Amino acid sequence: MRIDRIEASRRKRGRVLVFLEDGALLRITEQELLDFGLRPGDELDEGGLARLKEAAGVSNVKVTAADLVGRRAMSRRELEKKLMEKGASQAEAQYASQWMEAIGAINDREYAAMLARHCAGLGYGPARTREKLREKGVPRELWEEALAELPEDGGQIDAFLASKLRGRMPEEREKKRLTDALLRRGFSWGDIRSAWGRFGQELPED
Repeated sequence: MRIDRIEASRRKRGRVLVFLEDGALLRITEQELLDFGLRPGDELDEGGLARLKEAAGVSNVKVTAADLVGRRAMSRRELEKKLMEKGASQAEAQYASQWMEAIGAINDREYAAMLARHCAGLGYGPARTREKLREKGVPRELWEEALAELPEDGGQIDAFLASKLRGRMPEEREKKRLTDALLRRGFSWGDIRSAWGRFGQELPED
């Protein structure tokens, strides 16, 4: 297979477009161009063409990975899932995510802590935060460390109740509604019961 022409990409810095005589287009990096020693007019044998296509495939997945992580933080597992949704093989997705991890673009421990702080800011409790960590693909062994980012003194529950009650005593129906809302936010029955006690209200034992 003959290389028809080689051009620098106008859209992606550091990327090179390799046009083949059969009309195929391969996108590789400048470093890969040097590694392969490619020039217009070169003839590629079957093995060389296969290696070039493999390199182009991996290179494209790495670029996609960088674009995804550039838009928002994510876990390694979530990145791999999104890459495969975009057509990457499992091996390509794993390779790209390992590369992103190696250059410091993704870090599951830092991401888990950031996600827990975000959940705390939304007023979520431990159970809801655990669900978010699971949903975002954070490894289970990092959960407890991340949950240490949540307030431990019941302040979130107190702030929620204070904002809803505004100094008045609730009727039983409203107390149940607020209790259910706190349970949905991921707070335990025991912590909610203690918070109501600080407001001079009682809840039955769970």
